[in-house]
Order: sequence, then structure tokens, then C-alpha cells
Amino acid sequence: RLPEDEEEEVEVGWQEKLFSQFEVDLYRNESACQTPLDWQYHEEIRKLEKAGGRKNCRIFTYTDHDRFTNLEELCQKVTDLDHEVPSYLVERMANVRRRRQDRRPVEASSLKSKIITWEPSEEFIKNNHVINTPVQTMYIMGDLGPYGKLGHREYENVLCTIKVDGNGVITVKPDFNGTKGAYRIELDGEKREVWEYTVENASAQVQPEEEEREQRVFRELYGRHRDYLSGLVGSDFEMPLPGTLRLLVNGEIVSAQGYEYDNLYVHFFLELPNQWSSSPFQQLSGVTQTCATKAVGWDNVAYFCYPFTVDMFYTQEDEGVFPYSLPQWPVLYFEVLSLDFWQRYRVEGYGSLVLPTCPGVHMLTIPTWRPVLGTVAEMRRFFIGGSPELEDLTYVRIPSTFKGKRLSRFGFRTETTGSVTFRLCCLQQSKAFLENSALRQRMQSVLDRLGGFSQQSSVYNVLEAFQRARRRMQEARESLPQDLINTSASAV
Repeated sequence: RLPEDEEEEVEVGWQEKLFSQFEVDLYRNESACQTPLDWQYHEEIRKLEKAGGRKNCRIFTYTDHDRFTNLEELCQKVTDLDHEVPSYLVERMANVRRRRQDRRPVEASSLKSKIITWEPSEEFIKNNHVINTPVQTMYIMGDLGPYGKLGHREYENVLCTIKVDGNGVITVKPDFNGTKGAYRIELDGEKREVWEYTVENASAQVQPEEEEREQRVFRELYGRHRDYLSGLVGSDFEMPLPGTLRLLVNGEIVSAQGYEYDNLYVHFFLELPNQWSSSPFQQLSGVTQTCATKAVGWDNVAYFCYPFTVDMFYTQEDEGVFPYSLPQWPVLYFEVLSLDFWQRYRVEGYGSLVLPTCPGVHMLTIPTWRPVLGTVAEMRRFFIGGSPELEDLTYVRIPSTFKGKRLSRFGFRTETTGSVTFRLCCLQQSKAFLENSALRQRMQSVLDRLGGFSQQSSVYNVLEAFQRARRRMQEARESLPQDLINTSASAV
């Protein structure tokens, strides 16, 4: 009689068949054998009985060809609901078994000449409609029934699942224990039995020669792949001229929130200051789609997710002027409008955004405002649509036509409206970034890198010369005799 806390250790090979007590009792009878696999198991069990019976007790396996493997893959649930109702797609995909299926070369060659297959076969659909990576599966099982009652299907539990696909990827679930504790299986019953088991890798270690050969093959493969990618990308990159900065902005108008009316759209354009330019084919303006809002918390939010790309160049003309007048940065002007059922539009707000000077990803939420000209204008806006508009959209900041020194907006009435959220991915390219590391560490922004290199470098040279002279004075002072230093100090 075995003790209650039974222990069993079995070393299992890939696709090695270990029979359970239930299978021994089943395949022992010839009347239960129907398929060729059943007859093969019948013969193997007869040989096992002549050799003294099976060596394993509770641990057994199901290979890739067993019925359990087929049913286990077909009966997997998509969700964790107890009463899950499979959809039409789930029922159709359940018949597509990720097994080693023979592709017919006739159909494969016909695809090159025929774009459409008018009468596809079931095998053709399985191999071409889905990603059908061939997979071989093996289950290591445990019969956790009470002692003396082995062979009941309700006590069978999956201890480990091993899968190998056609790409050579091995999946072990659960993973090897290693330094982790043992896995636990708690059974529902009167005694509430708890079983613990560990999964260890018992494969032979690879010889150093084979490992080196494998690494060499991998290196050659990765080298060919790197050469292939290099051939696709190329090695010639367009570099801006010295003193020129390239600014590439991949932007997105994410959302607009907090506006009075529904069905919003955004009209925007980019203003390039002096010394900035762009390609003649570059679009510097755009209009989003009309988007209906939905309630998110206390606000009505319209999600545009409208992407745009702007490629600009900054060219410095006079290097000596830079330290005293910083270059202006491009400004994005935008207005939010609404469109109702009667095709009446209203201006919901104006805003502006200075493009970030630092590269990287920036999430910016810009508040907006709209003009208010009195009760009559508001009634016209409510009943017949339309609203006071700005003739020059740059009036949001400093008008492009303004040439004075002071800009007064006294008497101009506005009203705060909602806000617009932008996501900007800014990239900067310049030969100024290739300066030596010592100089680059002292530069805090791209503005410092673009101009005044001669002035900056001269200042740095003076500072470094002062530091070197100071260090030499300290070294000379330390090398003097101490009595001489003390005498000089007392005389002073």
C-alpha cells in the first residue's frame, strides 16, 4: 500500500505516449478499437502487459494524434463566461485546426496566374483564409483520483501543455519551475486534496561545438537580413546645409471638448516666420472631418484623430545677429466651427499654438475664445446661424499686418469657449547636432545650437583657459615649500 502523500517522478520525451489506467482498460478490449490508432494502442498495451504492466502510475500523456488533443482545441472558450454562446465566426474558425496540412502545389501555382478562385475547396480556404501555422501539441496529464480508484476521467487534470509550431517555437505552459515554488492543484471534494508538482527541463545540454555552429548560423542569418534591410533603406540620407535646421512635425488633432454646439470641425493653417521655408508641394493648411460629440463626464467631446505632417526648414542668414534676436518659431492657427442640420455653421472658437522647440512627443490642450458683439449678434447666431468672424486669423496672436510697437485690443469683447487637444511628434535634423560632445553638453536647446557658434566657442575658450590657469596656480602653490608659504602669509 502506497502512503497517502504519493510521489512520482517521470521523464517524458517529445510525443512519447504514456498510457493512463483509463486507456489501458479501454484499449484492452478489441471491441473498443475502431480506428487504426486504436488498434495500434491495443497492440502496445498487450506488449506492456506481457512485459509486466505500465511503469507510470498517475502521470500519463496525450500526444498530437489523440482524441483529447482534438477535442481540447475545438472546445476552447473565447471568453471566461460560464454560459458562453459561440458566435458564427467562432464556429467557423473552430473547424480550422492548426495542424500540419498538406498544401497542394496545383493550387499554389494557380494563384500566380489566377487572382480569383471562383470555386475554392475547403482545404484551400483553411490554408489561405487564415494564418495556418502548423502546430504539434502534447499534453502531460495527471490522474489525481483517490488511491485505488484510478482510471476515472473526471479526475484527469492537465499538468503541462507543450506546443511546437512550424517555425520551431516551443511553448511550455505552465513554464519550468526553476527557482519558483511548486504548482498546486486543489480538488473539490470531501477531503479537499491538494497536489503539488514541478516541471523541469530534462533535455541533454547542447555540446559547445553544436552551440557555436548554431550561433554562427544565426549570425549569418541576421547579417543577411541586415544587408537586406540596408538595401531597402539605402545609405544616402539627405542632410541639411550648415546653419540649417529641418523640423518635421507629425501631428494629430485628437479632440475638441467643451463647445456649445454639436458636429464640430477644425480649420487650421501654419504660419512660417522669416527665415523659414517649406517645399512647394507642402500643405500648410487643412480641414478636419465633421465629428459628432459624445458625453464624457461633464463635457461633450468630439474625437477627430486627424493626422497631418509638416516639413519645414530654418536657414540662418546672419550669425552675428542671433545672440541678440532669437528666431521666431512657426505658429499653428486654428478655428473650431460647428455645422447643424440646416447646414448653418457657427464659429465656436479661435486658438493658436507655437510648435514645440524640443524634439519628442507633446500632448497640448489649447483653450479657445470667440468674439462677442452684443445681443443682436448672439440672436442671429442662435436663430439663423453665422457669427462674428475674424478677417485675419493671425489676430489671435499678433496680426501679420501689424507693424507698430504696441498692439491694443481695448474694447474687443470675447468669450471663453472650449479647448482642442493636439498630439505633436517633433523631429529635428541639423549638422549642428554633430558638434563635439563638450560643446553639445553646454547647449540647452536647439536655439543655442543654431547660431552664434563663433561667439559661444570664444566664450567657452576663455572660460576653459581661465580654468586651466587656475589649476596651474593651484599646482604651483602646492609644489612650493610649506615654510615659504607660511613666511609669506605671516609677512602679509
